[in-house]
Amino acid sequence: METDYNPMEFSTNPAFEEDSECKDIEGTDVKDMRLEAEAVVNDVLFAVSNMFVSKNLHCAEDVAYINVETRERNRYCLELTEAGLRVVGYAFDQADDGLQMPYHETVYSLLDSLSPAYREAFGNALLQRLEALKRDGQS
Repeated sequence: METDYNPMEFSTNPAFEEDSECKDIEGTDVKDMRLEAEAVVNDVLFAVSNMFVSKNLHCAEDVAYINVETRERNRYCLELTEAGLRVVGYAFDQADDGLQMPYHETVYSLLDSLSPAYREAFGNALLQRLEALKRDGQS
């Protein structure tokens, strides 16, 4: 009787590694929100002092946590869910269940509300991109 079982699959699958950041079962979407969080970080890292997905707070199928330090040196812990992003703490890796902050649909909206320096950096980057497009269009 033939099977599709390959014993090497289990030894190389990070879901089964002892130190895996998100313990999950193969085939589930546990890492999807973490991947979404990584994309959020990569999208706006240029406009903040520091930003990274938390490795200390528990990630789950429906939630990931992002630590961000604005250019004003304010630190926040953000929660990312299907509902959007919101501040859940005022320090890295701190999630206060009692903190009732509104959800933002985008990281841009959230950071715009928290950091004037983010708003300026984002605007400058947008302006530079538009100027580059204009130059490319005139070539």
